[in-house]
Amino acid sequence: ASQKHKLTVVLEAVNRSLQLEERQAKWSVETIFNKDLLSTLHLLVALAKRFQPNLSLPTNVQVEVITIESTKSGLKSEKSVEQLTEYSTDKDQPPKDVFDELFKLAPEKVNAVKEAIVNFVNQKLDRLGLSVQNLDTQFADGVILLLLIGQLEGFFLHLKEFYLTPNSPAEMLHNVTLALELLKDEGLLSCPVSPEDIVNKDAKSTLRVLYGLFCKHTQKAHRDSTPRGAPN
Repeated sequence: ASQKHKLTVVLEAVNRSLQLEERQAKWSVETIFNKDLLSTLHLLVALAKRFQPNLSLPTNVQVEVITIESTKSGLKSEKSVEQLTEYSTDKDQPPKDVFDELFKLAPEKVNAVKEAIVNFVNQKLDRLGLSVQNLDTQFADGVILLLLIGQLEGFFLHLKEFYLTPNSPAEMLHNVTLALELLKDEGLLSCPVSPEDIVNKDAKSTLRVLYGLFCKHTQKAHRDSTPRGAPN
């Protein structure tokens, strides 16, 4: 009884936070207390949308519900479909992130992509006397990333604008945030990237950031090296 009372208090607070009347909620004290899976899923989705609105929940998640009722003539069953997450058409979907697909469908190719990007980066950083050996870790403090952007995009970054030798996560975060802002201004971020992910050495996020620079400047180099037609 005490557990049920605590659950009642918690759900009342949750419903207030979600600005839901009890009759509007797709769960109740009884269903949650009795471990009803469908009600629990509805509650978790609602909480995620309320408290982590940037969380990328898959759309069009549906559950087929079979209700079985015992009648005098035997068992009677009914099927229905419950929509757990928002419905959307393909037109509403953002473009798929190439690295989500790569890590999911072709993880064996990730190292080849990393190697190509590292070679590209080292070619550009050579004149600064810098080199990258480990793509996953060496961009975490934002220093090499900022110097690379400056080199490729022709930016002059005053030393007062960033930390050349960051000594704390906050200073690293400052550098990476500045780098992402520069890339965003140049239209080189095709997907949102969290600066915290770069600082935390998330390989996929680091690749996303470098891939925009890689594509722009390898394509530019290819265009520059392509012979132009003779003038008329």
